[in-house]
Amino acid sequence: MGDDNFELLERLVAELGARGLLARVVQTQSGRRFVRAINPQATSLSENVTCRPASSDLPDWWYCWSWGERMHTADDPAGAATKVARVLAAVGE
Repeated sequence: MGDDNFELLERLVAELGARGLLARVVQTQSGRRFVRAINPQATSLSENVTCRPASSDLPDWWYCWSWGERMHTADDPAGAATKVARVLAAVGE
């Protein structure tokens, strides 16, 4: 397993889609992957989510916000998708 788990990112994409967000896995030229999530009702509202191992002594994987802060454990993509959807919700949604 690399430093970003494609399968875990794909699970998050599915959960984000179920919440009405546009989401896909993007791979950078350097090979790193992240999920790009966009609110289709307000396309300026978007977030990039990565998936990283917690640390060398902990085997758990985490979804992380674009600024690197841990957001949610990767074993619960539905919970992570709920947090992202809440952040990307337009006023009145």
